[in-house]
Amino acid sequence: MAASPVGVCKRRDTITALPLYYSGHLLKKYTGEKDFKKCYGELRGSTIFLYADQMHDTYSEKLDLQMLKSMAMDAPYQKNRSTIYTLTLSNEEVQLKVDNPDTGEEWRGFIMTVATREIPSKLQLLPGQMLRLEEVLSEEQKRQAPCSPLPTTTYPIHPSSSPGNTNDNTLSGIPLCFFPVSRQKAEKMLKENTEYGSIILRPSTDNTNYAITLRQDNPSGPVMKSYKVLSIDTGFVIELNAPVTVPSLGAVIDHFLKETEFRLHPYLVPQTYDTCIELPPEKSTLPSKTVPRARVAPMIHTQSLAGDTPPSYPIPLLPTKATEAGNEYQDADDMSIPDPKPKDLHQELRIAVQRRKEQIYTGSPFLHPTQK
Repeated sequence: MAASPVGVCKRRDTITALPLYYSGHLLKKYTGEKDFKKCYGELRGSTIFLYADQMHDTYSEKLDLQMLKSMAMDAPYQKNRSTIYTLTLSNEEVQLKVDNPDTGEEWRGFIMTVATREIPSKLQLLPGQMLRLEEVLSEEQKRQAPCSPLPTTTYPIHPSSSPGNTNDNTLSGIPLCFFPVSRQKAEKMLKENTEYGSIILRPSTDNTNYAITLRQDNPSGPVMKSYKVLSIDTGFVIELNAPVTVPSLGAVIDHFLKETEFRLHPYLVPQTYDTCIELPPEKSTLPSKTVPRARVAPMIHTQSLAGDTPPSYPIPLLPTKATEAGNEYQDADDMSIPDPKPKDLHQELRIAVQRRKEQIYTGSPFLHPTQK
């Protein structure tokens, strides 16, 4: 017994978690192709899944409307004429043809609403169809609303003790090969640093999901490919021909490693480490403060016996010994120096009186009393 379209649609619901907004028969061709090919299309989320016919549960192609740049209509909306839409995506251009113009207008309304998150202002639709567009817009806005902000930095990785989670950070769940870059930047990183690895996990174009960008070295040359990873309540869905659901982002990386027989490797930037320990310089100490010394020695005053303090003039030494021949004075070198410590008080007083007299009569025109 052949499967019913309802049963096929239910099987498709189990393959992908994206909500079904619209479906119908289409004709499709890419730029450069001559003829249109029949297919069956389903608009799930912001992606059009194309099947060979209505009874296939595995899609053959898909169009990501988040990469839509423009949508042009080759024929105006008129009765009894086929409608052809040219969808210009960031990586390709495809034409969709609908024989029924009413159905073609519905397709245009759903595609533009999902791609721009806004209902087009001029649509030839019935009130019930417009109400359905409003429901789809509300549901799509909720679906694409970010549940939590994506990380903006690369997290360190710590191997988990459980097998199968070797690419997970045990604290944040973000693999080390995640980089917050665009698709073009990721391809440039993989091209310029082939020794770092070949798989990069990055944010998707809508910044609400994730994407995988990888580089494969084929005999004809390196090839860049990108895959979308959707975040759902139970984990993540890798959008392949047969979508794969995994519990974590680390499992996403593990799936690509296993499918490529570990010929690809996560993109890991090597960390540089120092190998020499240097002695830090000593702390600079301030020089100790020195007390400046007086450049001129202070004048010493000798207090006299009478209490006054005359200036201390140099006291000439008196000759104490005369020569036998001429009673002449000896040289200064031969003069005897009085004992600084007199033996008795009488001698000390006599010396002091003698010095006082010398000070008084020094420079006087009169003769010294001892010379009279």
